[in-house]
Amino acid sequence: MRFAGFDLERELRTRWVRWTLLIWAAIALWYLWYRWAPINALSLSDTDDNMRMMQVRGLLAGQDWYDLRQYRLSPPQGLDIHWSRLVDLPIAGLILLFQPFVGTAMAERLAAGIAPLFPLAVTMLAMGAAVRRLIAPAAWPLAILILLGCTATMAQYVPLRIDHHGWQLAFLALAVMGIADPQRTRGGLTVGLASAGSLTIGLELLPFCAMAGAIVTLRWIWDRDEMPRMRAYGLTLAGGSSAGFVLFASNANYAMRCDALTPVWLSVMVAAGALVVVLSLLNPASRLVRLGIAAAAGGIVVGGFAGLFPQCLQRPEGVSDELAKTWLNNVREARPIYKHSFGMAFPMAVLPVIGIVGAGFAAWRAKTADQLVAWVAIGLFTAFAGAMLLWQVRVGPAAQLLAVPGAAWLAWTIVPWFLRQRWMAVRVLGSVAAFLLVSGLFAGFVVKYLPVSDPPSKYRSTVNRANNRCASSAAMRMLDRTLPPSTLFTHVDLGPRLIVMTRHKGIAGPYHRNERAILDVHHAFTGEPEAFRGIARRYGAQYLLVCPNMAETTVYRARKKDGFYGQLAKGTVPDWLEPVPLPKGAPYRLWRIRYDPR
Repeated sequence: MRFAGFDLERELRTRWVRWTLLIWAAIALWYLWYRWAPINALSLSDTDDNMRMMQVRGLLAGQDWYDLRQYRLSPPQGLDIHWSRLVDLPIAGLILLFQPFVGTAMAERLAAGIAPLFPLAVTMLAMGAAVRRLIAPAAWPLAILILLGCTATMAQYVPLRIDHHGWQLAFLALAVMGIADPQRTRGGLTVGLASAGSLTIGLELLPFCAMAGAIVTLRWIWDRDEMPRMRAYGLTLAGGSSAGFVLFASNANYAMRCDALTPVWLSVMVAAGALVVVLSLLNPASRLVRLGIAAAAGGIVVGGFAGLFPQCLQRPEGVSDELAKTWLNNVREARPIYKHSFGMAFPMAVLPVIGIVGAGFAAWRAKTADQLVAWVAIGLFTAFAGAMLLWQVRVGPAAQLLAVPGAAWLAWTIVPWFLRQRWMAVRVLGSVAAFLLVSGLFAGFVVKYLPVSDPPSKYRSTVNRANNRCASSAAMRMLDRTLPPSTLFTHVDLGPRLIVMTRHKGIAGPYHRNERAILDVHHAFTGEPEAFRGIARRYGAQYLLVCPNMAETTVYRARKKDGFYGQLAKGTVPDWLEPVPLPKGAPYRLWRIRYDPR
């Protein structure tokens, strides 16, 4: 297709990296402009984003590379955070880059705005490469367009979303690129390194890493010529995981824990990688023999894991039944998709279904054996992600991402059919309608215009307003002006935001390794008043800070309406709490805690 001497198709085929990066730059600039107000206010809305910023601050302030404790929560010992430093690096690098020119505060804001856009660039390039290999060299723009419509996925790349989920999705996209790679050794290297990188960050996508390894192995079982892909995968999985552990595992992650890349999972990855290499060296000619020895290798890994690490056969967080019932089981993103509202679940589930259908038709229409195997692999990966939604809705961003190749194939196949029609109305309206359908974008219109979900209740609106007001930058700055640096006993979900935006210390954050601090906060607010004072004394808390109607407070009242918080909500305040005046319109209530002399 030529326009005044400009060969568009040639540009799309040969200079796709340049054009992808230009599109990324335009998206990044738009994001920064559109989100400048919250960026300038450092409105980190998620507790994990706030904790990530505190982790970076600690690193830049001289905290040891392998010490990831947060000492401004749960004083004096601090909270154990099970993450790694890998995701800290681009944020810290941006702060150091901007700091000499704009000062520390603005450097942090710019870093928080820009850092999430880096994994977006990786994801766009990886998905573009995958679609080029699977469909056609000029098909990559469809992958970019469909990706931009993946609302759950794109939410992990917006400015201020500095936690690790965007990078894990980028590594998942690289794994898809490796699975689609016709060059077997390069493809195996890509899948292995992507899996190791994701596991170094955290275990959230461990099932997807396992599925990627299973797909690589199944391809070898079907076709022994896939041996180079499998060997490269095994070497890089074992080597990459080992390097990730040595370089990024915190001191606390040397314990035999099940919730991060600790010696437990490192041994599993090294053993699995080594066994995969052994299988590739054997490489028997019989497909049935390959299936048998692969099954035996899988049995060795699973059996060894169960025998050596029985404590990890339950939930990986390793929390008590009390903490699970009190807190962890109530995390909304840990619930299956069918337990969520239609307005949330339908747009998230539509694209994975489309991706499965598209991959199935692409496999059916494949012209070569290599294309067939590649599309079957992508279809298995997408179907696995869709099934995972029935376990936890938190995998929605990954499920949408994996659906992009299948949806892109449908768009590449169906939209041109409409464009070739005689009537202009069919060409224009038909192609637009087809793209809206195969990209899943129609789901937003269904939710918006059909009476399929109820608007938020007055009660829910009150809770949402309290959540937003109490975490706002203006409200937090007011606390800094009101009090000298102090230890404030406050809600678990408010702790990370408090320490980012003020000079104060808090008690807890929503991190499962800190069971005692989380339970202490819940016990303090749901128990008797005198019990509260004993718990607060243990942490050296000088003040009590509450956010009326915050979501967490509804849990306190639901569990024990006449507990300590329930009495405070009704205006029954013990005499050892001294009210601290706050400016008019403040969303908090604040008291100084008086203790009996000892």
